[in-house]
Amino acid sequence: MPTLYVVATPIGNLGDMSKRAVETLKSVSRVYAEDTRNSSRLMVSFDIHTPMSSLHLFNEAEKSALVVDKMLESGEDAAIITDAGTPAVSDPGFMLVREAASRGVSVIAIPGCCAAAAAVSVSGIDSREFQFYGFLPRKNGELRQKLWEMRKRGETAVFYESPLRVVELMRVMEKEMPELRVSVSCDLTKLHELTLRGSVSDVLKAMEANPKANKGEYCLVLDLSGVPDKAAENTETASVEALLLERLLSGDDMRSAMEALKAQGHRKNRLYEAKLAVEAFIDKYNKNLEDNS
Repeated sequence: MPTLYVVATPIGNLGDMSKRAVETLKSVSRVYAEDTRNSSRLMVSFDIHTPMSSLHLFNEAEKSALVVDKMLESGEDAAIITDAGTPAVSDPGFMLVREAASRGVSVIAIPGCCAAAAAVSVSGIDSREFQFYGFLPRKNGELRQKLWEMRKRGETAVFYESPLRVVELMRVMEKEMPELRVSVSCDLTKLHELTLRGSVSDVLKAMEANPKANKGEYCLVLDLSGVPDKAAENTETASVEALLLERLLSGDDMRSAMEALKAQGHRKNRLYEAKLAVEAFIDKYNKNLEDNS
């Protein structure tokens, strides 16, 4: 019975490539790579001449069964790698692993680099238990919903973020969870590796002052243990109208304010009623100002 090897590769520093990983990639009949162009540089660096084929996010679903068919027919071993880090950890790979395992192919991990594990290890945050989220949603409403869910769980949270969105994400987190403590790592294992630790406000200020903050790949570790579940507190002490008005006064527009409250669990119909009431209140307030001017 053939074996599929799940091989971790460096996330920046080639010195992190293990001897076992090199030997494995040399020994198999074929290596399936997320991007053969990126992986070819790795293969050349370690004098690996094994044939490669692509297996990425957009073809994994249809190609996994074909790969396993080929392995079973030939009886030959294969390996899967991604552009950096450990396959199937917020990277392609799990579909091939699932297909292989379900059909009796042995699946063996060749462990090594993982950006999430590296970021957790240098965070200084209690991570005996943590939740890994991969990449957070891009849309504002979905992002706020996810942050609310994370805060409600109260566990240490770990996730990746693009350099093009990380500063804006930090601003949203500062507004939603000002008590939050974070560790933000960028370019792990590379020459200019950087980890910022502290309150969300302090780390945000440091990032805003850094002209190169929009470069590199980020991994964030959030300490949610000291962040209160304000949604529950506010629900008990304030009406939806008051919560909506509070957000408008803090700078949100109506749409963003409603999305934020929806993310906290408030019903859509109730929010619409509150919106009409708040708009009527604002109109009345503005009219009184005009009459008294």
